[in-house]
Amino acid sequence: MEIFPILRSRFDSSLPPDRGPRVNERITIRQVMLIDAEGKNLGVTATDVALRMAQEAGLDLVEVADRARPPVCKIMDYGKFKYEQAKKAHEGRTKQHKSKLKTLRLRPKTDPHILEIRVAAAREYLVRGDKVAVMIQFRGRELSHPEMGHAHCTEFAKRLEDVARVEQFPRLEGKRMTMLLGHK
Repeated sequence: MEIFPILRSRFDSSLPPDRGPRVNERITIRQVMLIDAEGKNLGVTATDVALRMAQEAGLDLVEVADRARPPVCKIMDYGKFKYEQAKKAHEGRTKQHKSKLKTLRLRPKTDPHILEIRVAAAREYLVRGDKVAVMIQFRGRELSHPEMGHAHCTEFAKRLEDVARVEQFPRLEGKRMTMLLGHK
């Protein structure tokens, strides 16, 4: 434990040295391209002068473009900058649609009207970006006629060929025949 704590910038201890933009005293290059708090470009400035200007304004000197030569630094409130970055990242994550697998169940003797309803539901799921598993359940003696299940699957795929592609062709597994459709 230190008896005399070393005085540091208020953000030096909150960030590891390799993560996030460099702030205040962590900017070690001699000259920077400076942008003031109003967004006006002040040109190439010595780092110590830019740091002094930021401290006089009660703000922080933040390196916003480290790959440029000289690096671009802006006088701003670093806490507000971090908040805005986190908000943008959160918005990007919430707007992503994660593909889900929707299962539609049919029987070999499914009525044509019910088949049309299932096709409409599958079309809606596929347009939204989800995958659709068509499952045909066989019972009793229906299992001796798998061609009826294949006929349903091919009809289903044919009706959805404008928005879907068959990812897994009909396959009989026990008493179920499954086919997987994905968005084109």
